[in-house]
Amino acid sequence: MSNATTPTKGHFIALLPLLLFLVLFIGAGVYFQLLGKDHAFYQIQTPVAIIPAIILAILLSKQTLNQALETFMAGIGHSNIIAMCLIYLLAGAFAAVAKATGGVDATVALGLQFIPAQYLLPGFFIIAAFIATAMGTSMGTIAAVAPIAFGISEEANISHVLMAGAVMSGALFGDNLSIISDTTIAATRTQGCGMREKFRENLVFSLPSAVITLILFALVSNGQAQIAPQNVDMIAVLPYLSILLLALLGVNVFVVLTIGIVLAGVTGMVSSDYEFLKFTQDIYEGFKNMLEIFVLSMFVGGLAALMQQQGGLSFVSGIIEKLLQRFSRKQGDASCRAAEFGMAGIVAMTNACVANNTVSIVVSGDIAKQLAEKHDVSAKRAASVLDIFACVVQGLIPYGAQALMVASYFKISPLQAVSCVWYCIILAMISLAVIFFRPRSD
Repeated sequence: MSNATTPTKGHFIALLPLLLFLVLFIGAGVYFQLLGKDHAFYQIQTPVAIIPAIILAILLSKQTLNQALETFMAGIGHSNIIAMCLIYLLAGAFAAVAKATGGVDATVALGLQFIPAQYLLPGFFIIAAFIATAMGTSMGTIAAVAPIAFGISEEANISHVLMAGAVMSGALFGDNLSIISDTTIAATRTQGCGMREKFRENLVFSLPSAVITLILFALVSNGQAQIAPQNVDMIAVLPYLSILLLALLGVNVFVVLTIGIVLAGVTGMVSSDYEFLKFTQDIYEGFKNMLEIFVLSMFVGGLAALMQQQGGLSFVSGIIEKLLQRFSRKQGDASCRAAEFGMAGIVAMTNACVANNTVSIVVSGDIAKQLAEKHDVSAKRAASVLDIFACVVQGLIPYGAQALMVASYFKISPLQAVSCVWYCIILAMISLAVIFFRPRSD
């Protein structure tokens, strides 16, 4: 991301604002966890937790106050940040309208018609994967699917831990792969590649992982339940199918999402008593649902600009370069391969700290792009690596939002919830193997 001024030589002090943000966020989470608060790591919202870090970055700047503020605002106004935020708004509007018009319920009902009684676990993995790919949100998918999955697991006497793992695995698979997911948006915009290209690159990592996960869930799926015939409104499913098709055809994401919003609204008006006024209200409700990540992305963009101007990103890049050189000499690997491992490590460690895969991608994006450009890693590969390893960590940390939500629905502990998210474990192993053995993509 470009800035108003030339960055200075790398220095550790320039990273103090980011460290302050992490300390505040993690410290508050641990504190509220000790107090027994639900969703402890989300008691203080990240856009608020980052404000002291921004203030510190401005105070540390060697520029005048006006110049520092201009650098901060240049970071906020960067085209990648603005485009990212606009896509967030459209994605939120589509999710809200599609849900209000019955698209989620219709998709779940459609999936239930095709699940054999003896394969409930892989069946719910597929349902959650499809919905998350179409909606672009693992949280929304879990909220829609988990209550149904819990009821069926009770009836079929299936382990709640296994069913929770199947639902969460499918939700994270779809979220990671979806072209309208906030993680995909962040990864593609920070690395400068198209969503279609990233999607196809992602399949190399995600598809084998999903197949293996399906087989494992099929092998342990021993419960059975008779599922009553569902009334499926195929019209309500059309918006999801449409945006998936348009995205795969390479249509501009702004066009895809706009068509999706209009189509979801029109199908609702045609098939039910969904009114135009309610349609406009749901669009705005979708905008509001994206407020946190919208504001945070702008703040992170501004903070990154300040840190880059002060040499913080150069300092981190320098350390990574030294590590990569040592790794490459010892293992004999190409520098691009080592750079991909470096990207994976950075985003994984960041996500372990902030417990938010989108934030970790935004924070790590500039450093990853520098590594990619220096070591000839394609933009689509860099975007895939960032999204994949953020997804892996997000699915395995018990204090992540997904684990906390699944645990609450299935009445298990967050640690139990992540213990059977086999997709993320397999994805990590497959991805490391692909990076190590597969030639870089151009």
